[in-house]
Amino acid sequence: MKKNMGTTDRIIRILLAAVFAYLYFSKTVEGTLGLVLVILGAVFLLTSLISFCPLYTIFGIRTCPVKDQK
Repeated sequence: MKKNMGTTDRIIRILLAAVFAYLYFSKTVEGTLGLVLVILGAVFLLTSLISFCPLYTIFGIRTCPVKDQK
């Protein structure tokens, strides 16, 4: 599993996960939408920690800088 997420992408996902968690646990967003946001936040956090997004592979996206092959 090769990394396909850059640092900026990882930071944005972590911040979004924190915002989603705050909205849910402060009861600003409840019900089904709240659960969807928490699950999405957990996925964002997990993919940020491992620097790999399966959807990026499917769509051919890579935000991680390419290292020189010398």
